[in-house]
Amino acid sequence: MPHKILIAEDEPSIVLSLEFLLRGAGYDVTVARDGNEALHAACLTRPDLIVLDIMLPLLDGFEICRRVRETATLAHTKILILTARGRGSEIEKGLALGASTYMTKPFSTRELVRKIGELLAGPGPGNGQ
Repeated sequence: MPHKILIAEDEPSIVLSLEFLLRGAGYDVTVARDGNEALHAACLTRPDLIVLDIMLPLLDGFEICRRVRETATLAHTKILILTARGRGSEIEKGLALGASTYMTKPFSTRELVRKIGELLAGPGPGNGQ
């Protein structure tokens, strides 16, 4: 059974490329285009990993990260923050809220797929990679 990945991203071109890339790598992919949809989809599908943008409509990625970590049924879920916001304070905040790792846009597709593979192979949700 393939790993389930939720993409929480509102930029259509990035959604298309991530969806294509991750489905091509054999993952079962769900897409959410705003924060409320992302939380609802996470509770419904219980993904193994969430690829999470910070700048989302309705609820931002930091709030989603916090709520996922507070939800017992999502405790196993890895969170990879993928965002254009790459200041040190933002990275620290994302990791402090429970993100497993933080990548900035623009990103290397090869690096993203490698990082996702590592996260899904590793232990626990906040393994700090």
